[in-house]
Amino acid sequence: MRRLRPGELDADQRALYEEIVSGPRGTGPRLFALTDDAGGLEGPFNAMLLRPALGHALQALGAAIRYRGALPDRCREIAILVVAAVWDSAFERHAHEAVGRAAGLADEELRALRAGDHAALAGERERLVADTARALADRGDLTGEEYARARDALGEDGVFELTTLVGYYATLALQLRVFRVAAPGEDGPAREDGPARGGGPA
Repeated sequence: MRRLRPGELDADQRALYEEIVSGPRGTGPRLFALTDDAGGLEGPFNAMLLRPALGHALQALGAAIRYRGALPDRCREIAILVVAAVWDSAFERHAHEAVGRAAGLADEELRALRAGDHAALAGERERLVADTARALADRGDLTGEEYARARDALGEDGVFELTTLVGYYATLALQLRVFRVAAPGEDGPAREDGPARGGGPA
């Protein structure tokens, strides 16, 4: 997808653009770039401009997950990076490894999350969050035993938050894949000839 520039946006697109760059993502610590040098939105945000009514709702959900959720910062970033690993989403990995470092994740923990090795995480609760997020991203469900463990550790409200988080970041990973959005400095994934591959996460 072509990067949309601020000067070519219509009124609805411009309102969404301002909401993104002036909201908590833009006014808090800048751990990854929201815009390129010409002001175009990075990552999944550029595609949100295609349908501003949906883009407003989608970016607001993401802001609620990141800034108004109850999961500890490390747990939240662990879960996001698990989704990035399942979907092999380079932009999500790039952005949220930076956020994860700021939340206290060590480089060895980030490498382990890339490889799907949750045993390297420091705490039992964090390992449970990673395992639960992996089950949700891989299978779209939890067994009775997995649900009970997650409920006992996080509460039912925590399970709701975690399922919302996984669903949101899986949606972004899907859009990043379809629109071939790369991490800064990388090429996007190639589009294969012939029928699309079945299934979701790689």
